Amino acid sequence: MRPELTSSSPSPTDRRLSALVRHLASASPLMESQTAISFSATASFHGESVFSHVVRAPEDPILGVTVAYNKDPSPVKLNLGVGAYRTEEGKPLVLNVVRKAEQMLVNDRSRVKEYLPIVGLAEFNKLSAKLIFGADSPAIRENRVTTVQCLSGTGSLRVGAEFLARHYHQRTIYIPQPTWGNHPKIFTLSGLSVKTYRYYDPATRGLNFQGLLEDLGSAPSGAIVLLHACAHNPTGVDPTLQQWEQIRRLMRSKALLPFFDSAYQGFASGNLDADAQSVRMFVADGGECFVAQSYAKNMGLYGERVGALSVVCKTADVASRVESQLKLVIRPMFSNPPIHGASIVATILKDRNMYNDWTIELKAMADRIISMRQELFDALRARGTPGDWSHIIKQIGMFTFTGLNSEQVAFMTREYHIYMTSDGRISMAGLSSKTVPHLADAIHAAVTRMS
Repeated sequence: MRPELTSSSPSPTDRRLSALVRHLASASPLMESQTAISFSATASFHGESVFSHVVRAPEDPILGVTVAYNKDPSPVKLNLGVGAYRTEEGKPLVLNVVRKAEQMLVNDRSRVKEYLPIVGLAEFNKLSAKLIFGADSPAIRENRVTTVQCLSGTGSLRVGAEFLARHYHQRTIYIPQPTWGNHPKIFTLSGLSVKTYRYYDPATRGLNFQGLLEDLGSAPSGAIVLLHACAHNPTGVDPTLQQWEQIRRLMRSKALLPFFDSAYQGFASGNLDADAQSVRMFVADGGECFVAQSYAKNMGLYGERVGALSVVCKTADVASRVESQLKLVIRPMFSNPPIHGASIVATILKDRNMYNDWTIELKAMADRIISMRQELFDALRARGTPGDWSHIIKQIGMFTFTGLNSEQVAFMTREYHIYMTSDGRISMAGLSSKTVPHLADAIHAAVTRMS
């Protein structure tokens, strides 16, 4: 029977390695100076990790909410942190039209799993541009738009930002204050310098329009400006069409480059065309712009990572050259995008009946969120909760910026097992008629006891 090796006795491999090092050291003066290095490498192999210095990173502030929620054994716990739609029963929803499209794809025996081109599924790109810019868009008709398939909204923003860092004369991007937590990280890592412009007014819980105009007015000529196409995340506060027109005029007068993030088309108002009006306003004037699209929310394709980046250019020739350079950004990043999710989208968008079915399901999701806003507002008013809560029904989209501070949020998590981001943002899509009273009780207690 083989004897057990104790920690004090070297293994046969170690003995052979030591003998080899001694032999080489005696044969070569150079090896003598490297013997210590050899031994330290052996020690690190058997001892401490070469990554021992790595510091534990903090949880992502949004996804970390779900981590904490999952650890909570309470039966009344409520997760209002992550921006994903839930049914009245609190369950994730796969749209019927998505299931139908997937079944059609599965049944099509001619489909293969070959790589897509670098720019993705051509049909998906064409239909995505049409969805955001409109079927009658002059920019599409004149071939002035290049669209590339990317990894949902995040990937679309990253590809666009890296292109701008390489090929645009201004390296500064202005983002709204506040904005989605991933925006500054995406743009900074892409090589852009991030600055902010005023957007949200905590006093009115609405838009600080004057501050927005002043900050963009003082931005250097040619700077890039990130704009939320609709359903601003995290505030749910959008400019009116008249305000959008003023923003457009100001930006064009200073040659500021618009970069739209369109994550909620159709999901905000329930109307795909209404939610695209801000983007179409900027395209109609003949100027250039970038648009990142995501199908995570409006088709419920969160985990499929389906998105598109469109660049509207002055001429078809410029658009073609821009696309050639976008390929050089994408190729070393993820080579080419995945086929399944884009095929689902293309299947739905190209079929009139399926498209109509989608718009009905999309409106139902938007309407449920709007009804949750009304129910929460009514519940707070019924409790006589101090303060004006009308911003809950004035804001739009998946999120409400409650105005609760971090201490009040912590209190609600501790005492009521309600999870949300520390800035007081709640996902209205995570609420149901059954859970509204629990949330209203928690807000009422937080406001009256933690003010």
